[in-house]
Amino acid sequence: MQSTPPTRRIFFKQLSLDARIGILEHELQNTQPLHVDAELDVEVGEPVNDQRIQTVLDYRLIRNAIIEECTEAHVNLLETLVERVVERLLNEFPAVRHVKIRISKPNAFSDCAAVGIELDRSRY
Repeated sequence: MQSTPPTRRIFFKQLSLDARIGILEHELQNTQPLHVDAELDVEVGEPVNDQRIQTVLDYRLIRNAIIEECTEAHVNLLETLVERVVERLLNEFPAVRHVKIRISKPNAFSDCAAVGIELDRSRY
């Protein structure tokens, strides 16, 4: 029987950024705030060595990839953006086994805190 490799979860809660997203006229003209929540299950390849960051997946790299993917170009739909972020994380970081991303627009409606899209995907 083959055992599943251990994983470690990296998460971001309400990563805030400004992005060019949307199909409405005012959205095409200006950036708007987005909040990104992310959970990534990362395969543990070796024991953590407190003196060597190379023994873990540096979450700064993940954060940078998320920010870059969300801000590099105008995207019409949140669904498209969520797909792009998930694909990039799975392609760029081979140790990531599972990704759950939620991207929300906190200013979309005045009668709720946010509206958004969540995508949950495993490598296998």
